[in-house]
Amino acid sequence: MNYNILVIDDDKELCSLIRQSVAKENITADYCYSGLEGLAFLEKMEYQLIILDVMIPGMDGFQILEKIRQISSIPVLMLTSKNDNASKIFGLRSGADDYLTKPFNMEELIARIISLIRRYTRFNSTGDTSQPLSYKGLIIDIDNRSVTTKNGTLELPPKEFDILLYCAKNQGKILTKQQIYEEVWGEDYVYDDSNIMAIISRLRKKIEPDSGSPMYIQTVKGIGYRFNREV
Repeated sequence: MNYNILVIDDDKELCSLIRQSVAKENITADYCYSGLEGLAFLEKMEYQLIILDVMIPGMDGFQILEKIRQISSIPVLMLTSKNDNASKIFGLRSGADDYLTKPFNMEELIARIISLIRRYTRFNSTGDTSQPLSYKGLIIDIDNRSVTTKNGTLELPPKEFDILLYCAKNQGKILTKQQIYEEVWGEDYVYDDSNIMAIISRLRKKIEPDSGSPMYIQTVKGIGYRFNREV
């Protein structure tokens, strides 16, 4: 099956290289050089992944990410030349699913693209329906990748939903950050706990009645997380 991705980056040489590289994996890449142009592409075409550079002309990558999240839960992989954790965490908390710091290895980029697409299409494919998971004040709709709380129903970006679902399916069990990473990212654990912490932080803001005192995804200090067995 062929997949389509959108690259939003003002580095024309890199866009061309990405397009050539993903073509070998039967993935078609459209590219544009500004955020506003990218949003226009997104309105006209259906994509399975967006690659978004932080430093682009006009609206920066974070602003464009915010616009994307208002209309879509499509996976977003951010590219940044900033090597500070603050920028990465901000991107993840804003709705990004993954990131790479420039310069990067093209093989690693391809691996991350395939992993994100695989999880997105697998969870969004039609087929046998699954029963929603129901807890106190929270319903997880597996087929629609959405959650319902007292504030209504919302779709979650891929990584947020995958982490929530994995924790919920293991209700009451303590899950280490390594277990969560290897399950959700589908690759060997790399010590990058800020990634998981940022995603869980923004997930809590969406589903928890009080994100400062989580009822569903609880922190087990020094180990990882546990989905509350009492809900």
